[in-house]
Amino acid sequence: MTLHAGRSTALEYYPCRYGASRVLFRGPRRHLNGDYLAFVGGTETYGRFVEDPFPALLEKRLAKACVNLGAVNAGVDLYLNEPSILDLASEANVKVLQIMGAHTMSNRYYQVHPRRNDRFLRASDPMQALYPEVDFTEFHFVRHMLNTLQEVSAERFSEVVRELRMAWTARMKSMLSVLKGDVILLWFDRHDIPSAANGVSPNEPPFITRDMVDGLKPRVAGLVEVTASQAALQAGTKGMIYNEFESSAAAEVLGPIAHEEVTEALEPVTSAILQAQWKKGGAD
Repeated sequence: MTLHAGRSTALEYYPCRYGASRVLFRGPRRHLNGDYLAFVGGTETYGRFVEDPFPALLEKRLAKACVNLGAVNAGVDLYLNEPSILDLASEANVKVLQIMGAHTMSNRYYQVHPRRNDRFLRASDPMQALYPEVDFTEFHFVRHMLNTLQEVSAERFSEVVRELRMAWTARMKSMLSVLKGDVILLWFDRHDIPSAANGVSPNEPPFITRDMVDGLKPRVAGLVEVTASQAALQAGTKGMIYNEFESSAAAEVLGPIAHEEVTEALEPVTSAILQAQWKKGGAD
């Protein structure tokens, strides 16, 4: 479906809750009494402005229930603060965990909102000591704050980046220990995956490097990397559904073509795991 400027209605996400969580996930709500796949991640997994995000596309191809546990602007903290959601995901036959940015987490330098991880709450004493000239009460969003810090002092900013990467690695290991079983890491980006990214670059997810992800590979069943094609990038907002007030936000996310590309990459990996599980179950 293509949006025409001035559309008055936005996409219906059928928001729903799972377990004891207060977080609203994308519906319709799935009944999880039998086999299912769980998808954990940020805006791309949620599929903002996309009628059929990759969890929904994969559900059609696999004929297995796929529960979308993605959340807009989510970071690792959202899930570690929602143990009932991680428990639900851990029971899935296959878990697809999108690699989220290292910036949307509370850490030694600053605190983010426990559910809206892109919201900046407060700077710690070490952060205020590192940047005494900055008035942190001016910030409401993490990216704005980090961009400002980088402009003030790139040298001091490297200390913040180091902390973010250490915290991200430790918490990803914690999350993977809870999810256990067959977990697929999904690295979904609109640019070539960087070997290093010291600033708030256009790369998504921010601050994640090859070494950080490689360190997690022994803990997972597989790593699927998808860099959006030129066709997906050039399509812009074509095929996306949003109203006139959401046009700027829509321009910042990937559309239906990119979600098709992710589905193509995930299908053989998830199918192979499900087939191996079925064979093992039959042998038992």
